[in-house]
Amino acid sequence: MTNMISTSVIDAENAKRQEALARDYETLGERFARRSIDIDAIKRKVAAYGVAVPSWGVGTGGTRFARFPGQGEPRNIFDKLEDCGVIQRLTRATPTVSLHIPWDKAADLAALKEKGASLGLGFDAMNSNTFSDAAGQAHSYKFGSLTHTDAATRRQAVDHNLECIEIGKALGSKALTVWIGDGSNFPGQSNFTRAFERYLDSMKAIYAALPDDWRVFTEHKMYEPAFYSTVVQDWGTNYMIAQELGPKAFCLVDLGHHAPNVNIEMIVARLIQFKKLGGFHFNDSKYGDDDLDTGSIDPYRLFLVFNELVDAETRAAEGFNPAHMLDQSHNVTDPIESLMVSATEVGRAYAQALLVDRRALDGYQQENDALMASETLKAAFRTDVEPILAMARLENGGAIAPVATYRASGYRARVAAERPAVAGGGGGIV
Repeated sequence: MTNMISTSVIDAENAKRQEALARDYETLGERFARRSIDIDAIKRKVAAYGVAVPSWGVGTGGTRFARFPGQGEPRNIFDKLEDCGVIQRLTRATPTVSLHIPWDKAADLAALKEKGASLGLGFDAMNSNTFSDAAGQAHSYKFGSLTHTDAATRRQAVDHNLECIEIGKALGSKALTVWIGDGSNFPGQSNFTRAFERYLDSMKAIYAALPDDWRVFTEHKMYEPAFYSTVVQDWGTNYMIAQELGPKAFCLVDLGHHAPNVNIEMIVARLIQFKKLGGFHFNDSKYGDDDLDTGSIDPYRLFLVFNELVDAETRAAEGFNPAHMLDQSHNVTDPIESLMVSATEVGRAYAQALLVDRRALDGYQQENDALMASETLKAAFRTDVEPILAMARLENGGAIAPVATYRASGYRARVAAERPAVAGGGGGIV
């Protein structure tokens, strides 16, 4: 843990800002008091909220055309955990890490679990990978995995997911996320019905191996890498899968995996209503599945999603227990900085949604007062809740200004000196 950011650096950076934060928090609290809102109650909920970080997110992403590596990229899962530990150290909002197998396989799982614990990190949902071929595997997934026409290839994909469950059990995880890239690029290439039947058969074999206290999240994606059809292409198909598999199966909603202008918050409401919302992969998009930083394009949409979540939380909706995780690709930024900012944006949307006057909103909805219902939401969204977020970080032992503190620490330069530089690469497109 020699690279971890020292308490003295955090304390010094916080000292520069603590007096101003106290004034801002007090002023905001006075404004809230006039509306009978307890700012400390909001802060406590925000302080208790956490979002998982993806292990792969601390590496530099890429496009189909090229990848431009960053300095000090993690070499293995232990390096990734150190980077994730920095994010948690400064934000106090990312207490768990979600692993991706086989990328994050480790020979000594006990040592991996101990490393996480030493950094204050637990392990969130396990993620399987049958959308690319691993070194040495017998059968290729070029034409599918869980839906492949070849039974041996399907069995290999199922076995991989079973391995992920076993690894997760050793680490203390309680969920498996399954996303497949299976689909087709040409009309007629695949029989839609038979491919889906094969998928369900494969998933039932995986489901049967789940421990009693585990859940499985299936993730839908409209396109990519298949561009004509994908097997699990939308939330309706995803819901059918969860219903078909059983009570431990739930739908995962990735904010980027929808057609432009789709009403994602209504999808969230539907899945909550029918007790099949498993959780989220938070990111943002402009055109498609862009995997941009959360809240970087449409923070209002993120707020509207959290409005549905807080509505369910407030009324104690039956079966409501969603898992929250970031899932982003960082092509031009320092991944640690992007993940810290995104964790903050998710917390911001949660805090803003907690400020919605739900009694007033319900009244306007009952009276069909469209304008005032909309203004009630906007009043919460327009509120600057940064003092709440910063005070929650401070009181939890984190940084008032995470990015500034991270830069002041020199962490990136230190790990860059230890971790070998990685060569860039092309995506194969001319």
